[in-house]
Amino acid sequence: MKLTIENLHFRYHNKSEELYNGLNLTVEDGQILAILGNSGCGKSTLLRIISGLEEKSQGVVKIGDTVLQDRSIFVPVEKRNIGFVFQDYALFPFMTVEQNIKFGMKKSCIEEIQHLLALTRLVGLERRYPHELSGGQQQRTALARTLAAKPSLLLLDEPFSNLDTILVEDLRRDLKQIIKSQKITTILVTHNVEDANFLADQVIELST
Repeated sequence: MKLTIENLHFRYHNKSEELYNGLNLTVEDGQILAILGNSGCGKSTLLRIISGLEEKSQGVVKIGDTVLQDRSIFVPVEKRNIGFVFQDYALFPFMTVEQNIKFGMKKSCIEEIQHLLALTRLVGLERRYPHELSGGQQQRTALARTLAAKPSLLLLDEPFSNLDTILVEDLRRDLKQIIKSQKITTILVTHNVEDANFLADQVIELST
């Protein structure tokens, strides 16, 4: 679904200057937007605002025709139907790959689990625990768990920052193929120009 942000204002409680001063942003349905910038420029904060994890902002946030935030409305994070893959993947260490994916599902379905395992190339690894997986396999497990909830919007926070640079090229290709096959509107934040240019339909740069 299309994401729209209108006239967004935000500042940290211990800062006098605004981080965002009237930010406007549109991501069309099924498109991938990369937000590029160095540490401290507010990339991850924008994801937190969109997801509802950060409440102290002003402006309008909409997915499709649904208003998530304006002067009188604030939809809590658990009701926004937004998928968020965190930088450290946040897998449950005592759950297997399959159990992690099931956790993301509103209603468990064997066929859907098998589809997600195949989509993310995790077939044969479903009974492994996170510590038994490579970094790339952990990333794909986190992505499968997020997609299991069928989100309207996908947020990715530095998806390759914890991975060996030798593997990143293949993983970029995998990630883009998965996202495009699901036709899901996606925002990723990164400090890496190559990540942004390879994955995204649109790139914006934030500066400190």
